[in-house]
Amino acid sequence: MFHRKKTVWFYLAPGLIGLLAFYFIPFVWGMWFSVTDGSIDNRYVGFSNYLRIWQNPMFQLGLRNTLELSLLCAPMIFLLSFFLATMLRKRVAGDGFFRNALLMPYLMPSAAMLIIWQILFDYGGVLNRLVTALGLERVMWLEGSAMRAPILVLYIWKNLGFSVVIFTAALQAVPEALYEYASLEGAGYVRREWYITLPQILPTAFLVLVLAMVNAFKIFKEVYIIGGAYPDETVYTLQHYMNNMFSKLEYQAVTTAAYSFAVIVVLLFLLMYRTRQVRQGEAA
Repeated sequence: MFHRKKTVWFYLAPGLIGLLAFYFIPFVWGMWFSVTDGSIDNRYVGFSNYLRIWQNPMFQLGLRNTLELSLLCAPMIFLLSFFLATMLRKRVAGDGFFRNALLMPYLMPSAAMLIIWQILFDYGGVLNRLVTALGLERVMWLEGSAMRAPILVLYIWKNLGFSVVIFTAALQAVPEALYEYASLEGAGYVRREWYITLPQILPTAFLVLVLAMVNAFKIFKEVYIIGGAYPDETVYTLQHYMNNMFSKLEYQAVTTAAYSFAVIVVLLFLLMYRTRQVRQGEAA
């Protein structure tokens, strides 16, 4: 048995070495780098870098917009995916097509998605043609504060299908007898899903919410391609700030902003985990 365990470590070694070299060591080194002055001597300056960026208005703007987008998008993804999964719970003819159609945007390259989005939201695009057909004025969806609407729709369209698939897989394990008994007792759709479905799939629901939050933090690439390095203030995210500081060789500002945001994300996840525990206690 001991020899077999040593063999397992032999196969795991390449992945562990890569994880150590490219993730763990840079993460620890970055923590030290964020409390130094960046000079050739790399002098320790304490938390002065953190105080400096937290007083930076662009950092404050990017952090606020990132949190707003995340806290707005994640609940919408959770609710919409849960609703669609409950609708697809029963096996019907053609349900595989709808599942694949929902998952397709998650598998598409970002460049292809953005081409579709430009066709839809361009000044002469499909959406503005519908707007003018209704007798309204066209909107510059890809410029200014109006850009937030296409970004939100893009995020939901891209990540909805994956969450639906996860929910659908979890719903298959819920005993059908519970729904039959609830129907006999006169329970409606909302009461059945709140008191039966959610308690039964609570770990999966927590996973979907966490993934929705994580994916919301990664919305920078789409915003950057559409709006550039300095988009409108309403869609200027923390990743914009970090990218711009990196281009200016302000590495202390980049690492300091990254670790500040990491602490906030960890606190949010701890809050979500605590809420899940409370919910599980109520269900028990």
